[in-house]
Amino acid sequence: MELILASKSPRRQELIKGLELNYRIYSYEVEENFPEHLKGAEIPAFLAQKKAEEFPEQLKDQELLLTADTVVWVNDRVFNKPESEEEALYMLTTICNTMHEVFTGVCLRSTKSLHVFTERTEVYCGPMTEDELLHYIRTYAPFDKAGSYGVQDWFGYAAVQKVNGCFYNVMGLPVHRLRKELKSLGWLG
Repeated sequence: MELILASKSPRRQELIKGLELNYRIYSYEVEENFPEHLKGAEIPAFLAQKKAEEFPEQLKDQELLLTADTVVWVNDRVFNKPESEEEALYMLTTICNTMHEVFTGVCLRSTKSLHVFTERTEVYCGPMTEDELLHYIRTYAPFDKAGSYGVQDWFGYAAVQKVNGCFYNVMGLPVHRLRKELKSLGWLG
């Protein structure tokens, strides 16, 4: 079996490497839009499946495609990747001093099946000043991260007080759940 990780995310690549699976990385562009009526966990599940369905190669029998998408959900709103410093500041200001949810949708597609699951994690952040948030944005440029932050970098160290659920889910891939799903599908011994 060869796992194809369809992701440009260096964090997902790092996490999948840690599972010691036989894998290769394949990158391609997919428009990350979704129907407006979707809420919470439905959004990354939809996007992960969309990425799998738009995979530009024909899968072989012994290949398993893994696609994923992560969103931050706060106050009944989705926070994807910010497009500007102002948007990043708004997102970070909103999630500070409160709890937000991180949802990752994962799609596992083979020539015979398509399996989608989501993982939910609660993240509690403490207060931060605007100067601290601007320092983070300008130093760490979190424009490739859902919700404008990385739990594994300075913002996580300085602002995240507590995580309920899978820590790695917040990084972009719930590796424990992924391993469990791979076993249940017969892709791991």
